[in-house]
Amino acid sequence: MTRSGYTLPVFACAGAMAALHWLRQGKPLPNVAVDLITPPQIAEIPIEQVAGLSENIALAITRSDPGDNLDLTRDTPIWAMVEWGGETESAVTIKGGEGIGKILNADEQSAIYSYAQRLLQENLQRMLTPSEKITVTIILPFGRSLAVRTSNAAFGVVEGLSLLGTTGISQPLSSPDQLAAFRTELQQKASRFHSLVFCIGENGLDLAQKLGINPEQLVKTANWLGPMLVEADALGVKEILLFGYHGKLLKLAGGIFHTHHHLADGRREILAAHCALAGMQSSDIQVIFNSATAEAALKYLRELDTSRGSDWVNLVYGAIAQAIDTRSQEYMESHNNRGTEVAKCGSILFDRDRKIIVKSKTACFLTGKLC
Repeated sequence: MTRSGYTLPVFACAGAMAALHWLRQGKPLPNVAVDLITPPQIAEIPIEQVAGLSENIALAITRSDPGDNLDLTRDTPIWAMVEWGGETESAVTIKGGEGIGKILNADEQSAIYSYAQRLLQENLQRMLTPSEKITVTIILPFGRSLAVRTSNAAFGVVEGLSLLGTTGISQPLSSPDQLAAFRTELQQKASRFHSLVFCIGENGLDLAQKLGINPEQLVKTANWLGPMLVEADALGVKEILLFGYHGKLLKLAGGIFHTHHHLADGRREILAAHCALAGMQSSDIQVIFNSATAEAALKYLRELDTSRGSDWVNLVYGAIAQAIDTRSQEYMESHNNRGTEVAKCGSILFDRDRKIIVKSKTACFLTGKLC
């Protein structure tokens, strides 16, 4: 059985709590008890080092432990610097330092997302009196070098890593043990809801919640979309909303139901085929086919629409979304030997800026019920 660990926000929070304790007590803590909030449990996080930098500033260092997850942040140090005084009305001001990514098209604000913000705010505010304020700066010394090995840039995050996630628990995403864990979660939620939302990764989970979808109806699938669709259908789920980054989700339009790139990657073929079916001229189809990434192909379609007044993005991605819905239902039907009607599927695709590109007709119907 694989061992779960904790996500980066948990270690950042633990370091900040240890640094604040130093400012107040002048003593180091060997461990810090962090309330993970999601899930509702306490994690004991070891503190590697802590020191006062001045009378008003302290720095603490923790080290990432994602468990048995194949996570490139394993053993990377996380620094948390805490200073008395705040820059906002909030009791806790949170800043990203060196190695924390910046979000393009968002005034380059630090890539410290909602779960990390909430984790830091709630745990640290409990340690403050009503009149006290602090500024917390999170630093990842190796964040820049690690970021070049991730897909962060595809989501518009540059110069470092994100403090992303919707939970404090880090678990392997591609092992059979993780599929078993996903199926267990699916079984629990299918017993409570007839409509569920499948999200491949953390970006989808985070964005879906921001759109107002009940987090209790969100199910993480990682790359295991095929097995999870079959399981949901077998459990009697009536409606499934597929919510994901277009570079992953469009693979389903080509009948690829395990989306890890090591197994299959027909993105450019799928995009080019739908461009041809929509009537695009050959020279433009060749550009799409030779695009290095799905994001580059989408950018070219948008440029065509801007320069020529065309509507290729809606035409092509509308057809892809419909194909995803159809292929997903066909996939479930091919594995359904009970003679019952399979779950209804809708799909929403978003780009690297976490902006929705398209909703299928079924997805529009489902979001009306879910939000």
